Amino acid sequence: MTTALATDPLYLEHRSDGHPERPERLRAILDQLERTGLRERMVELAPRDASDDEIRRVHGGAVLERARELAEAGGGWADVDTFVNVESPAVARRAAGGVLAATHAVLRGEATNAFAAVRPPGHHATARQLMGFCLLNNVAIAAGAALDAGLQRVAIVDWDVHHGNGTQAIFDADPRVLYFSTHAAPYYPGTGRVEDSGIGWAQGTKVNVPLPHGTSDAGFVAAYEQVCVPALERFRPQLVLVSSGWDAHARDPLAPLMVTTAGYTRVARLVRDAASQLCDGRLVVALEGGYDEHALAWCASALGALLLGDEPEPDPEPVVPPLRVPSVEAVIEAARRVAGLASPE
Repeated sequence: MTTALATDPLYLEHRSDGHPERPERLRAILDQLERTGLRERMVELAPRDASDDEIRRVHGGAVLERARELAEAGGGWADVDTFVNVESPAVARRAAGGVLAATHAVLRGEATNAFAAVRPPGHHATARQLMGFCLLNNVAIAAGAALDAGLQRVAIVDWDVHHGNGTQAIFDADPRVLYFSTHAAPYYPGTGRVEDSGIGWAQGTKVNVPLPHGTSDAGFVAAYEQVCVPALERFRPQLVLVSSGWDAHARDPLAPLMVTTAGYTRVARLVRDAASQLCDGRLVVALEGGYDEHALAWCASALGALLLGDEPEPDPEPVVPPLRVPSVEAVIEAARRVAGLASPE
């Protein structure tokens, strides 16, 4: 089993003082991969930029133009949350290129799976709008490239605490893309209702599980066991892409879920095993959110171990899940019903 790693020092140049989407996030991940010896066992991919054609496959020209205008003005804000500095357009192009490089390495058989440790994140960026810390939708661009390469079924699994509104909107009418998301609700950006299941021929290929605030490991894992894996099994993807936000972690300062490193590890194992069963292990995981450096480091090293076929090293500072958590049974049953999945025996 070969695991590729796509990362680049350029990703550290996108920054704004005091903003939670900061270079230290990526440094924590890479330092942990080196400390555990996982990085040296991965095949590092050569940096590349996403081309204009690859970007325009999912984004209109307005996205690139807006980022360029802000950068040429010395930096500014695309919205109340999303900054652009002088380096940001180049960094975003390289981040999308990192996920593309990882995807093509897997599709060409040069790697079984891959981790794209990139920033800025991407899943909120829509076809025409920068938003939610995101400039270019890295995973959507990679999915578009995979479809252009001849794949007929691509699955995107999004375990960020926020719904990937941009990703779903880009592929909402495309039946070749299964989009599955767990996310806190109500919460930013306010999308991702259970009923939002796709448009036209794509109806049923978009599966949302909005989790109540306070959901911990049991509910989070149940959503993947009872909804995500059955949806993947029915769809039978040729490639699985993951929007990996680790901000549903109980340590995260921005989010209202209570998932632990162990819970994230169980979900990563489920998705890895599904990819192994359904598409010869072709799996690409791309970094999205997550704003606690300890949680990022230990979730990333657990993921890296799983991709390499190892048993992850446990988090040395585990968070104890709360004793009282909200029930997720109703939302899981609703998600299964809307997706047309049979009730479990």
